Amino acid sequence: MSGDDMHIGIIGGGAMAEAMIAGLTAEGTVPAPQIHVSDHKAARCEALAAGYGVRAQVGAEVFLPHIAVLILAVKPAAAEAAMRETAPLLRRGALVLSIVAGLPIHTIEKAYPSHPVIRAMPNTPLAVGAGMTAFACSMHAGAAERAAAARILGAAGRTTEVAEHDLDAVTGLSGSGPAYAFLILEALIEGGVAAGLKRPTAHFLAAQTLMGAAQMALTSAHTPADLRAAVTSPAGTTAAGLRVLERAGVRSALMEAVLAAAERSKELRKI
Repeated sequence: MSGDDMHIGIIGGGAMAEAMIAGLTAEGTVPAPQIHVSDHKAARCEALAAGYGVRAQVGAEVFLPHIAVLILAVKPAAAEAAMRETAPLLRRGALVLSIVAGLPIHTIEKAYPSHPVIRAMPNTPLAVGAGMTAFACSMHAGAAERAAAARILGAAGRTTEVAEHDLDAVTGLSGSGPAYAFLILEALIEGGVAAGLKRPTAHFLAAQTLMGAAQMALTSAHTPADLRAAVTSPAGTTAAGLRVLERAGVRSALMEAVLAAAERSKELRKI
């Protein structure tokens, strides 16, 4: 499945679908005319077609028999109907790639019994090309399907393969993680303003600082603990700030946030 001849169909035209389309077209991973989108709102289809050059329409009957990859990008409540309507027309052997939250592989396989299935959990920074997506594969998904999923999902960020039972933890960490980062960012900005900075300056300083720290963590051979120690001089300004964070239980609170979100993800699977 090479990008030059791979046709992709996307069911749902929401924010995550658009982020994937933006990544795929910007990087040239898949030519825009080979991306087909179906959404129930005609205006949304027109906007996606005009904005990215993809083929978009209400209804998927035209492209389902011809695509190599079907991406399910609908809300969980609409997933059952979407699978029921698309399965009879989908080209035999096409890869089914689901980004529907809480929809397990075995349920997708029941709807598409003759298809390899991959389930993915992306996050919202996909919209700016900095997403983090973890994916899990069914036993029928081989090397070609894994490579196709990594190429599609990686067009707007980074990917990693995990076991399906790890996806709840992924949801709690990278799925919900941007919200934790935004909360930290808000607090840093307010701290800067309280210390005398103008709000736009505090915003710029805080956002770039978080981005730079994350980039160091991704590219350095050192652990985050090592990197933190390297910037913390004994009895210095950073040490004073870190003492406040430790007394306030910030480390524990973030750990508990990840665990709580992961547990909630497990609960939602049972509903």
